[in-house]
Amino acid sequence: MRRTLDLWREQLGAIPESVWQDTGLQVLILAENGLTHVPAEIGRLRRLTTLDLGHNRLTSVPAELGGLTGLSGCLYLHDNELTRLPESLGGLTRLRYLNVGENPLGALPDSLGGMTALTELRARHNRLTALPDGIGRLGALRELWLRGNRLTGLPPSVSALTGLRHLELRENALTELPEALARLPALRQLDVRANRLTRLPDWVAQMPALEKLDLRWNACEPEPALCAELERRGCVVLT
Repeated sequence: MRRTLDLWREQLGAIPESVWQDTGLQVLILAENGLTHVPAEIGRLRRLTTLDLGHNRLTSVPAELGGLTGLSGCLYLHDNELTRLPESLGGLTRLRYLNVGENPLGALPDSLGGMTALTELRARHNRLTALPDGIGRLGALRELWLRGNRLTGLPPSVSALTGLRHLELRENALTELPEALARLPALRQLDVRANRLTRLPDWVAQMPALEKLDLRWNACEPEPALCAELERRGCVVLT
């Protein structure tokens, strides 16, 4: 049975020193506690598989977080006040789920590419204007959620995400569909609602696994023949 310490909504304000003594912990939940600081002592918890620091007031997290190489489940950092993430997070090579959404992050670290076990990455409602080129190293990624950022494009390395099935780019600043998407053989759902798209490129019809394309709230009127071809292949197009 997993060793779990659940301190959700305990109104702590600060993390009790006793937490750092329990080095056998595997799951630590510290969400919604008004935390403003996580000390370096968190690096002692080497057996953690899941860590929840969501819904606090953190402006930073320590580099020691990247030394928790046992994290193989989930890391929740969402809904804080983080302006940057430490490069050391790239050392979390076993982590499968990362949520950094609802933070004023201007960028994601390029070391993100070291998190090669990630299957789901959530970075919604940040302030991202670009993604790091290292994201192309996330070969296990299945879902990428990027709603509510300031992205104008995607790096060419995205074409290496051959296992990606769901891509959410809703409410960004795309003026055209990034061509890197043309080479994603497993992509099933593509959400580009509320961008600045004015046209749909012909190569979209050749995306082999596409099942749903959401184009709503764009100034985009796709060619009827292109929509017909997508529908013929079983892809639902919403305009």
